[in-house]
Amino acid sequence: MRLSILVSASCLASASAFTAMESSARNTYLSAASSAENEHDGHLGRRELFRNLVTSAGTAALVLSPLPFINVPVANAAGEATLDDLPREAQRSYSQYRVPLQISADYYLWELRDKISRIDDWGEVNELYQVNNNKGQGQPSRIERDYINPMRILTLSMPPDAADDLRAAQFEFERAAAGLSKITTGVRRDLPVEILPSAQKDALVKWEEGRVALNKFFAVLNDTVGLNELKPVPAAGPNQNQEYGRSEKRYFELMKKTKLCQNRGGPALSQAWGQLMVSGYLQDSCGIPDMDTYFYQ
Repeated sequence: MRLSILVSASCLASASAFTAMESSARNTYLSAASSAENEHDGHLGRRELFRNLVTSAGTAALVLSPLPFINVPVANAAGEATLDDLPREAQRSYSQYRVPLQISADYYLWELRDKISRIDDWGEVNELYQVNNNKGQGQPSRIERDYINPMRILTLSMPPDAADDLRAAQFEFERAAAGLSKITTGVRRDLPVEILPSAQKDALVKWEEGRVALNKFFAVLNDTVGLNELKPVPAAGPNQNQEYGRSEKRYFELMKKTKLCQNRGGPALSQAWGQLMVSGYLQDSCGIPDMDTYFYQ
């Protein structure tokens, strides 16, 4: 997948932009659903063009040039369902957010749990929930950007029956994330504070609740699109990596190259870089691996 990106650092989304986007997504789905039986467009589905990278409220606007194609399979292993059966907005949302969500699941397994297991690293856990209000830009927290907003956008674009289940899983994940934030807030290596004896155990419980909720979301999404692509995060244990079936080494190589690439961008790109990183569209200039290759492990 190759995509040239023009980042307009001076163009900022207003706080009402995300609300408008949600309304637009809802209206687009209703329109597409009502005409699905009477209209067949052979150019939809796996060849759908990316025109805009939807960002959350306050995230720097990113203007994307069109892709020649989207490399998304059109049937599951049994050939029972196709992505083309979904409304256009659902196809676009799934194609756009499947890779970022899997990378977020990789982080949840291979970084976040380890940080929770070490109280000295709880300061880094707190950073996941911090909203960057630098110069009034109102950048969302990493939890919002990498997990909750993609879940919300996907939920709004899917058929109503699936949307109800997706929304329920999203809310479960939000509650778990809020609980983890409450437990770890204010705890840092350089700031000695009194910690309850049960705090670390309680934090790991919230991680587990978030894992279960994320897996529920993936299961419903896989079933809805008819493509069993998103891999759930396995429970903690000695065979965790084997059960996951994805490469921890490849994940950390991706993060290393992404960080080096981010450092080359300078301060002008710093606000928008998080979204670019999880979307994975920086392969050409920074040597970041092809995201389709990384996704299909």
